[in-house]
Amino acid sequence: MASLVLTSLDSSLHSREDFQRACTLLLKPLRPFFSPGKTCVKLGNTATRYDEIGAQIEGYARPLWGLAALLAGGAEYEGTEDFVEGLRNGTNPDHPEYWGLARDSDQRMVEMCPIGYNLAIAPHKFWDPLTDKEKENVAAWLGYINDKVMPNTNWLWFRVFANLGLLRNGAPHSKDRLEADLDHLDTFYRGDGWSNDGPEGYTQMDYYSGSYAIQYLQLLYAKLAKDIDPKRSELYKERARKYALDFVHYSDEQGRNITFGRSLTYRFAMSGFWAAIAFADCELPAPLTWGVVKGLLLRNLRWWTQQKEILTPQGTLTIGYTYPNQFMSENYNSPGSPYWFMLSFAPLACAASHPFWTAKEEPYPSASIPATVALKHPKHIVVHKGGHTFLLSSGQMCHYPVRASESKYGKFAYSSAFGYSVPTGGYFLEAIGGDNALALSEDNGETWKVRRVATNARIEEREGSPVLISGWAPWPDVSVETYLLPPVDSTPNWHIRVHIVKTQRDLSTAEGAWAMYGTRVADGRELETLEAQSVEGRHERQNEALAASRAGAIGIVELSSSSAGERHGKVLNADANGNLVDSRTVLPTLLAELKAGEQRSFVTGVFAVPASVENWQQSWRTGWEERPRLPSWLEAIASHR
Repeated sequence: MASLVLTSLDSSLHSREDFQRACTLLLKPLRPFFSPGKTCVKLGNTATRYDEIGAQIEGYARPLWGLAALLAGGAEYEGTEDFVEGLRNGTNPDHPEYWGLARDSDQRMVEMCPIGYNLAIAPHKFWDPLTDKEKENVAAWLGYINDKVMPNTNWLWFRVFANLGLLRNGAPHSKDRLEADLDHLDTFYRGDGWSNDGPEGYTQMDYYSGSYAIQYLQLLYAKLAKDIDPKRSELYKERARKYALDFVHYSDEQGRNITFGRSLTYRFAMSGFWAAIAFADCELPAPLTWGVVKGLLLRNLRWWTQQKEILTPQGTLTIGYTYPNQFMSENYNSPGSPYWFMLSFAPLACAASHPFWTAKEEPYPSASIPATVALKHPKHIVVHKGGHTFLLSSGQMCHYPVRASESKYGKFAYSSAFGYSVPTGGYFLEAIGGDNALALSEDNGETWKVRRVATNARIEEREGSPVLISGWAPWPDVSVETYLLPPVDSTPNWHIRVHIVKTQRDLSTAEGAWAMYGTRVADGRELETLEAQSVEGRHERQNEALAASRAGAIGIVELSSSSAGERHGKVLNADANGNLVDSRTVLPTLLAELKAGEQRSFVTGVFAVPASVENWQQSWRTGWEERPRLPSWLEAIASHR
C-alpha cells in the first residue's frame, strides 16, 4: 500500500526517480476522494473558517504543486486527467460543481496560486487540451481575483501567479495588477535576503518569508518571468543567495527543520526554499554547493518518510506534524491543507542533467558555517552546538489572531529535535504548552499567562557573544525583562535565561525547559525516578528538574546561589497531544511564588541533549553536572547591582 511504502524506513530517496516515485505515491491515494465532476477532493470532515467548497478546492489544487513539476519534467501520471477534468468543470459556470467566484479575501485566491503555476509549467497537459470556451472560463475565473481585496501579506503572490499562469499561455490577464502587486510585495523586503510577511511594522518572519511563499514564489517567478522581467528576476535570485546563508541554519544534520511559527502541518514544505533554488537554476555562494542543496532537501523528505503517523491508512496526509493533531492546527487548515507539502517537489521540473540531480549529495555543512549566528531581521540567535540545533527568539508575533500564537512565536527557544507544544485547554499548568516559556498566574494556578508580545526586542553583543534582550508586560503592574544567552564551548548543551520580574500582585510562576517524549521504552508507561544507572527516568529536587527518555535528556536549573532565588523543580506530565513531535511528553519545570511589591531575578540554565547525538546515553550526565557560568556583566544585572 502507498502508506507502507512511503513511510518505509528503507526509503532511499536519493535519485530523481526516487523523488518522482514519492510524488506519485502521494498523488495516487487521492483518486477515490474526488467529487463526481473531479473539481473537489474531500479528505475529512473537520471544518475551517471558510466555506466547505473552498476547503475541498484545496484538496484539488494543492497536489498540483507536485503534479505540475512531475509533468513539466517529462514524467507521466495516470490520474492527470482527473485534475484536467476538474479544472474544466470547476471553472465552468454552467457545471453543477462550479467553484464560484472569489470574494474579498477568499480562500479560492490561495488555490489560484498552484493552479496558475500549473498552467505556467505544464500547459501541454492543462491548457493546450482545453477548448477555446474552456480557456475563456479558466481565464475568467482566475481573472476575477484582480478587483478583489486581498490581505496585505504573502497572499498577494497568489494573484501574481494567477496572472502569470494566464500570461504564459497568451490568455487575457491584468498586466497593471501584476506589476502593481510585485511593486507592493517588494516593499516587504527588509534586507539581507529577508522579507516580512507583510508591510513595515509587522514582525513576522517565519516559513512564509521563505519556503512557504515569499522566497519560494520569488524564485519560481525568477525562472518563469526571466524573459519578460529580467531585472526583477535577477534581483530575486540575488536576495535568495543572501537568504540561503541564513536559512541553512534552520536545518540540522539529520534532515529536521526547526519548528517555529504557524502552518507546520505543511511539513516537507518547510524545505521548499531549497526546491525553488533548483527550479530557478540559482547557484549559491559557498559552502552551499548543489550537493549541499540536494542534501538539505532530500534528507528532509527522508526524515518525513520515517514519521509513520503522518498518513491515514488510505495513504492521505493528515493535519498535524509527526502525528495527527488538531491542537496545533490553524483555523484555515482543512483536510486538504497539508498538501502544500507538495511544493517541495519543484525540482522534478528540472531535467535529469540539471546540476541539482547530477551533483553528489553532500552532508550538512557543519564545519563551514558558524556554530552560533545572530540574525537581526528575524531576531533569532541560531545555535548548532552539543549536537543540538535550536534558536533563541524574541520579538516576533502574528499580527492577526492565530490559534496558539503565543506558542508558535512567543517562546524563548525553538528546536529541530524537540518540537514546541501548544495549549490543549486551560485551568491547569500541564495544558498550557509551557515549554520554553515563563508562565505567570494571579489566581493560584487556575489560569496562566505566557508571553505573546515581546517589547523592545533587540540583539546586542556582550563580550563577543550575541544576547537577545526583550520585555514583557503581562499586566499593567507586572513587568519582565528577559536576557537570552546561547551556549558557550565549555558547556555546549546549556543556554542561559535571566528574567527580572517586578510585580505589584501576588504571582505563581512556572518556567519550562524543552518538552520531550515522556514514557518508558519497555512498556510505554510513565517515567519513574531516575536512578544512578538508569537510562530513562525523572529527577526532581530544589532548584532543578531533569528527564531522560528515548528522545534524549532535558533539564532546567536555577543557577542563582541566593536562597531568595530558590525554585522548586518538577517534571510535569504535560497534557497529551500538545506537542508537535511526541503525543506524550514530560516537561522539566521550575516553580516559585512571588509576593506583591517584590522584584526577583530568575537565573535559569536550560540543558538539552537530543538522542541523535552519538553515544548520548553515556555522555549526557557529564554535561548535566558541568553547569554554565553567568557572565559577570549579567550577574551584576541579575543581582540588581
